Formats: sequence, structure tokens, C-alpha cells
Amino acid sequence: MAQKATFERTFKTLRGILAAYDKDLLVRVDKPEAYELCSKTMTDRIGRPLFVAAVQVKKTYVSYHLMPVYAVPDLLKGMSPALKKRMQGKACFNFTAIDPGQAKELAALTKAGMSAFKKVKLPWATENESAPNR
Repeated sequence: MAQKATFERTFKTLRGILAAYDKDLLVRVDKPEAYELCSKTMTDRIGRPLFVAAVQVKKTYVSYHLMPVYAVPDLLKGMSPALKKRMQGKACFNFTAIDPGQAKELAALTKAGMSAFKKVKLPWATENESAPNR
């Protein structure tokens, strides 16, 4: 029971970080255990809205996916060892709980990522497609 409450608090914190961008992006999923943002203007190779970020409650952790750090890996330079330890793969962070310092750092990373993602050029995109946050 305690783990569920901790995961709910962690999800709420992480969802709050992403919700700041829901005016510029498409909210694709908004459920008590999942929140997903996609581009309103950019598409993947087969025409679906381009995935940008998400937070999901899993069985043993809460995951935070941030594709801008995959597209622009220089964003990770200077990241604290505590947040780096939470990384799983190139664009996912896993938490069982999140402290205020990590939340603040992740919010700053997300802000920088969303800004940098505006300039990402997709190899399959046409000249008429604009960036995800425009």
C-alpha cells in the first residue's frame, strides 16, 4: 500500500512537469497511470504524431520518457550523478520516489529539452512540417 501511494505522488510530480507543455503539444494519453505528449505538427515515419514525452506507472517504478534528450544528447552534459543514476537507456528515467532536488533538475532538463527539440530536423520530414512546439 505504501509503495502505491509513493508511486502516485511520484507520478503526480512527474506529470506536473510535463503538463506545463500540454498547450504546445498534443496530449495523447491522460490516465491515472499514464500521461503522454506528442507533437501537434511533426510526425513519425508512418504519419503518427511524433512522441515527445511521457510518464507511466509501472509495476516496480514510475518511468519518465523524454525524447528530446535522445535527439539532443548534449542536454545531458552537467547532469547530476543522482539523476544520471535514474537513467535507463538514452531517454528514460526510472523512479520509485522523487525528491524535490531531482524534480527541479528534471524540470529544468525538460524545459531545455523542449526548447532544443523545436530545432530538431527529422530525416524523413518535409520542409512543410514544423517543429513540435510551434
